[in-house]
Amino acid sequence: MKEILQNLALAVKPGVTTENLDKLARELVLSWAEKLPSAGIRSSFKGYRGYPASLCVSINDEVVHGIPSEKIVKEGDIVGLDFAIVYKSFHTDSALTVGAGKISKEAQKLLNTTREALDVGIREMIIGNTTGDIGYAIQKYVEKNNFGVVRELTGHGIGRNLHEEPQAPNFGKKGGGEILKEGMTIAIEPMVTAGDWRVKQDSDGWTCRTFDGSLACHFEHTVAVTKNGPVILTNG
Repeated sequence: MKEILQNLALAVKPGVTTENLDKLARELVLSWAEKLPSAGIRSSFKGYRGYPASLCVSINDEVVHGIPSEKIVKEGDIVGLDFAIVYKSFHTDSALTVGAGKISKEAQKLLNTTREALDVGIREMIIGNTTGDIGYAIQKYVEKNNFGVVRELTGHGIGRNLHEEPQAPNFGKKGGGEILKEGMTIAIEPMVTAGDWRVKQDSDGWTCRTFDGSLACHFEHTVAVTKNGPVILTNG
């Protein structure tokens, strides 16, 4: 998973189309499926609730679920790549946001803050804590840096199904939500905006973008709760 996303990130350059990135994602999945035929590797997104691609590509004010197309990535864009695969009948989900060429200082701060907020949230994933503890930590860190936390979209449990309980909001109160237990696996995914935290959905039924047109950023890992602390399953 990590290697595929890293290769996709390296392919984000001015002039590439989002469909080119999806094509590369499909090729990389096929390559790994051929290397490990017993693992049953395949895209989690392709065909999920009718989604037409293997990769979500979200640019600038698009928060998540951007559908690959002939849209061209431009210098200074920030590009979110959200990707998931099935491995031995279990789903893993991960995302990152990268800049195309030289990006603004504000955009770089947004990327740094969102990536760091993911780490902050993951550190809360210990037995006995709650999903509210995760959300509280993420929200506090993001808002300390003067950015907004999306409310309408959340992280989620993940396993034999791509989306399972519990929900894992990126905001909340300490002690609220569901208690974390050994063996839980959750996709933690801060979605952060440079302005208004509200979002709206495009007419395609998938793409979510910021209400006010401000920049948005998304990072994600699939993480297991264990007796030895959180284990990131999408780092390998």
